[in-house]
Amino acid sequence: MKTLKLLSLAPLALCAGMAQAETIEMQSIYPSSLPLLGATGAELGGRVSRVTGGDLQINFHNPGELVNSNEIWDSVSTGAIQAGWFSPGFAESVIPSASLFTAFPFGPDAVEYTAWWYDGGGKELWAEITADFNIHTELCTVLSPEASGWFNKEINSPEDLQGLKMRIFGLGAAVMEKLGAQAQSLPVADTMSALNLGTIDAAEVSFPAIDQALGMQEHANHYYFPGWHQQSSLIIFIMNQDYWDELSDQHRAVIEEVCAANVAKTTAMGEVIQLKPLAELEEQGVQVHEWSSDMLAAFQKGWDEVVAERSAEDPDFKRVWEHVSAFRDEYKGWRSIGYVK
Repeated sequence: MKTLKLLSLAPLALCAGMAQAETIEMQSIYPSSLPLLGATGAELGGRVSRVTGGDLQINFHNPGELVNSNEIWDSVSTGAIQAGWFSPGFAESVIPSASLFTAFPFGPDAVEYTAWWYDGGGKELWAEITADFNIHTELCTVLSPEASGWFNKEINSPEDLQGLKMRIFGLGAAVMEKLGAQAQSLPVADTMSALNLGTIDAAEVSFPAIDQALGMQEHANHYYFPGWHQQSSLIIFIMNQDYWDELSDQHRAVIEEVCAANVAKTTAMGEVIQLKPLAELEEQGVQVHEWSSDMLAAFQKGWDEVVAERSAEDPDFKRVWEHVSAFRDEYKGWRSIGYVK
C-alpha cells in the first residue's frame, strides 16, 4: 500500500516540478540561419535546458518576431522583452563607445579580446557604462575575422576608393569615408540587389562561411583580406536587469557558464568553418586578394583620424579606447615573448 501511495503521488510531484520551470523570451539581432552569428544564439536555449534538466528555457526569436531589430536594446532596457542576442555596436546611437566592445579596426584577435573582456577590465567597464540602461550582459560568442569585403573591381591604391559606394558596418565605415568612399548601411538582402543594380560598388558582409551561404560570389568577384576593420567580434546575451535579478542563483550561474563555454566553442568553430567555403569560392572563380602594405597603412591612417575625432566627441569613447589600448600595450610584452613568431 505504501508503494502504491508513493506512485500515486509521483504525477503530482512531476507536475509541481514542471510548474517551476522558468522561460526567458529572447529576440536575436541575427537570424538563426547564419552560422555562428545567429545559430549559436538559437542553440543557447537547448544547452541551458539540458544543464538545468528543463527547469530553465530560453526561447529564441528571429529578428522582428517580438520587436523591430533596432528596438532590441531599448526593449530589453525597459523590460518590454526579457532578453536579446546582440552585438554591443548596435547600441552605438545611445552609447558612442559601444562599437569598441564589438570590433574595431586593427583590433585584437579572439584570444586578446576575450582576455581584455574577462580579466583585463573590459567587462566591468561595459557594465559601468551601461549601468543606467538596466541591462545585464554576458559575453556569449566570439567571431573569427571577417573578410574586408567584396568589390566589383580591383583596388590597387587608396585613390581607387574615391567615390566608391560601399555597404560597410561600424567603425570601419568611418574609416572608409576618410579615404573618400561613400559608406552605406543596408540590410543583407538589399545589399545583394544593390550590387546587381550598380547602386553600390562593394560590400562588407561577414566571413567566408556566411558570405558563401548568402551567395555573395554571385554579385561581386573580388574578395579582399584581411578584415582590418573586424579582426574578431563579440556577441552578447543581454537581459533586463530586473528579470535577471529574479532568476535563482543557480539559473544565473548556468547562463554564465554556458555562455563562457560558448565563447571557447565558437572561437574554435569560427576558425574551422572558413576553410571549405573559401576553397570553394576560389574554385568558383572568385579572385581572392590580400591588401598591400600601402593599403593597410592608408586604412590605419584613416583609423587614427577616426579615433582622435571620436575621442574628442565622447568622454566614454576616449576612456574605453585608452583602457583597451593600455591593455594591448601591456599584452604585447607577453605575446612577443610567449609565442613563436
